[in-house]
Amino acid sequence: MANLPRRFFVSGTDTDIGKTFVSALCVAGLSAMYWKPVQTGFPPDRDRDTVQRLTGLDDGHFFPESFCFKEPVSPHRAAEKEGCVIRLSDFMLPDSGDRYLVVEGAGGLLVPLADNLYMTDLIRHLDLPVLLVCRTGLGTLNHTFLSVEALKNRGIPIAGIVANGPLHMDNLEDLTRMTGVPLIAHVPFCDDIQRQDLKALFESCFSSFSDRKRVGVCPVRRSQT
Repeated sequence: MANLPRRFFVSGTDTDIGKTFVSALCVAGLSAMYWKPVQTGFPPDRDRDTVQRLTGLDDGHFFPESFCFKEPVSPHRAAEKEGCVIRLSDFMLPDSGDRYLVVEGAGGLLVPLADNLYMTDLIRHLDLPVLLVCRTGLGTLNHTFLSVEALKNRGIPIAGIVANGPLHMDNLEDLTRMTGVPLIAHVPFCDDIQRQDLKALFESCFSSFSDRKRVGVCPVRRSQT
């Protein structure tokens, strides 16, 4: 089983990369608390609701967003449309007590929160290591290398990489070898995953990559969340 930090920030190499499903997987597997500091596109969509629906956990596992904007655009544009300016001083890491805390970002690492303020600035402000979600197929090496470089250049620790999608062993092996960052999970696409199966899926997916010929074996398939 991967040795995850007690509190970590889930980000991705792109938007719609599977951050929310991976966050739900971690929340279920670790019985963790969940917080999404900035949400755009609500209503109708709110990732907190998606994670709660997938995990079946009660409201006590979820912290409210610091900002929730209606427009489904980048946070700085969504805030601007509502006459709001996002500042780092608006964010304080919630107290999760002795529980794990999963913090989910919005978009990728360099998504702007305001002029000259980026998601990486928020991560540094919260002082959290990053769990980086990436694709498995064509293009993932470039996107992941750029994301890892952005984190390393800013002195942000990386808890590990989670590869989300069909199994491409060559890419997965290259990711670890060329970045020096551990690949701690492979999450296949799964459909119709049941709440009661989510914890078992976490335990399967987050088994040590180096100790298995295949990683994250899942008996079902899901569409991307």
